[in-house]
Amino acid sequence: MSKNLIVYFSRKGENYVAGNIVDLPQGNCEVLAKMIHELIDSTLFQVKIVHSYPQDYHQCTAQAKKELLNQERPKILDYVHQFNQYDHIILCYPNWWSTMPMAMFTFLQTHDTTGKHIYPLCSHEGSGMGVSENDIKKLCPQAIVHQGLAIRGSQVHDSLQEVKDWLNANHL
Repeated sequence: MSKNLIVYFSRKGENYVAGNIVDLPQGNCEVLAKMIHELIDSTLFQVKIVHSYPQDYHQCTAQAKKELLNQERPKILDYVHQFNQYDHIILCYPNWWSTMPMAMFTFLQTHDTTGKHIYPLCSHEGSGMGVSENDIKKLCPQAIVHQGLAIRGSQVHDSLQEVKDWLNANHL
């Protein structure tokens, strides 16, 4: 039987939602990751960085843009031990500057994804998956990267059926 791992990066606090900056008690990707965890037999892993992002939304996006432009790899606090036991990796992340946060790049580059099935799930506020699927394919050339799902952050709480359909289509 295949084992499923949900790897997510999420940011609570000030976020851009439906044209406004709002304070989220729980980040959108955490909501999605926990939703999936309740639907399928899986292990949850949250990617956390050593040096937190600023609480201020605009300062956070400025830092994220700098990391992207400089191709930085923020240090993460922990790694998935016994990563080799998982066959299916659901990556859940927000769209930051048309791709994943650089912490997700760090995660993927520090785990051997050879032969893994990767399922991208991205929250966004209008820019969809961006180039994140292509970035995952470049970072994980020996993995099988499946069609991702993009969900507007402002709609994550109403996306249960869409998530179920995506999981079913991928036989998860």
